[in-house]
Amino acid sequence: MLNRLYPVFVFLIMTSVSSDAQNLLSEKHNFTRQDTLRGSITQERAWWDLTYYHLDIKVDPDKKYISGKNTIHYKVLESQKLMQIDLQSPLKLTKAVQNGRELHIKHDGNAHFISLSEDQKTGDVNSIEMHYEGSPKEAINAPWNGGIIWKKDPNDNHFVASACQGIGASLWWPCKDHMYDEADSMLISVNVPKDLMNVSNGRLRQIEQFGDTKTYSWFVNNPINNYGVNINIGDYVNFSEVYDGLGGHLDMNYYVLRDHLEKAKEHFKDAPKMMKAFEHWFGQYPFYADGFKLVEVPYLGMEHQSSVTYGNEYKNGYLGNDLSGTGWGMKFDFIIVHESGHEWFANNITNKDIADMWIHESFTTYSETLFLDYYYGKEAASAYVIGTRKNIKNDRPLIGLYDVNHVGSGDIYFKGANMLHTLRQLIEDDEKWRQILRGLNREFYHQTVTTQQIESYISQETGIDLTEFFEQYLRTTKIPTLEYSISKNQLKYRWTNIVDKFDMPVQVKINGNEQWLFPKSDWKTETIDLKILSFEVDKDFYVNVTPL
Repeated sequence: MLNRLYPVFVFLIMTSVSSDAQNLLSEKHNFTRQDTLRGSITQERAWWDLTYYHLDIKVDPDKKYISGKNTIHYKVLESQKLMQIDLQSPLKLTKAVQNGRELHIKHDGNAHFISLSEDQKTGDVNSIEMHYEGSPKEAINAPWNGGIIWKKDPNDNHFVASACQGIGASLWWPCKDHMYDEADSMLISVNVPKDLMNVSNGRLRQIEQFGDTKTYSWFVNNPINNYGVNINIGDYVNFSEVYDGLGGHLDMNYYVLRDHLEKAKEHFKDAPKMMKAFEHWFGQYPFYADGFKLVEVPYLGMEHQSSVTYGNEYKNGYLGNDLSGTGWGMKFDFIIVHESGHEWFANNITNKDIADMWIHESFTTYSETLFLDYYYGKEAASAYVIGTRKNIKNDRPLIGLYDVNHVGSGDIYFKGANMLHTLRQLIEDDEKWRQILRGLNREFYHQTVTTQQIESYISQETGIDLTEFFEQYLRTTKIPTLEYSISKNQLKYRWTNIVDKFDMPVQVKINGNEQWLFPKSDWKTETIDLKILSFEVDKDFYVNVTPL
């Protein structure tokens, strides 16, 4: 997802959290039992491995009402008989059924504990039906304050969508609502009024008509995280193309409001351009079996897997604005590029705990830079990412608190991207950097991961011990500051505002000549043959510089 940036790009609002969750981001963390039940791998979650969902629901736009069931298939890892399922108020979990027998449910806020009557034998694959209904939380300001968006299009047709990152998929359907476990595949069946269409993830399997309603069934062949599942209901028309990519022929489908068809056919040319650039940098698109879709929605957009949602008003930039202030941000549609970048970082590689959301957002924000690099060159790309630094707040670390559904700072976007740009300079080999990005998507293909796994992989592949580098940029708000003084032909320098043992080298120009410096916390002295007339630190490094 993305941050909401006001036109002056100063005030950042966390996009991954609801208004309730935003209260957790203050300095005083008053976490509750509900936070722990939502954010941790509880005993009632750990004993079973999610394998398959069939979400089968009816959506009534007139009443803003959802009803139906989710059939959950799971593998028994350990013999237990109490299962946690998540569903948020005001929706009601009305019953749980296994093998025709209704089960006892103990409700604990948004967590619901199902007492299973049958023995759960290790290795068995079982299923359970969760029936529910109600009027789900309505999004006040999607996607930043998540929920269901109930709108009308200009022709007064219902225009409905879901957006639930951070606040959670259990906002609108019952599930195992924790990032660590994903369904291996999924069927999404949505019944809507017959004059409307529902577009969800994966491929359309069938359309069935029942009186004055139709059910659209979409099948997802790949593992999918809960918040990536979506419904999009409207008066849609479709056009498509076939992209010849690294994995063969990729179906690229576009679902837009009827009156926007011709405009979309022109504007969505950024989609195959995006695919070409990102397959170059990140490797094969991870969901060939499910295809790729852009779906117009009544909010800005989000990274729903194989069903990327779009509401950028058919403008380049971010709603017609350049986040970098350099002009380069107007060369592409921000939502098409950013949200599609999440197919690799968020949907292919998914953080196990939302505290590690930087993995999703830092790499994806940097994907904007890489898109520009591919089409306009390194200077344009550097100017763009450096230009976004004005949006960095350095209010809190990028990594949040674990096991309580807590996200780090909104700086996971622009600071995270500038951290990665700095790392690219340290590697000093763009092809090696490209292979690391591609390697991440191979090594962690369709997996949930931790920060430690990402750190270890990058350190291993670069051959550089990046322990202090990541400690500095991910876990503190300190920006390394290079202090220096010049006396004739002598340069004295050191790092300040750093973690213990931080010793990142940095590239500089002395009298116009490029060279590397290797500062540490103690003063070092460099003697130059000639009097030092100019000294400049390479701006591609995200550091502060202080002359003394």
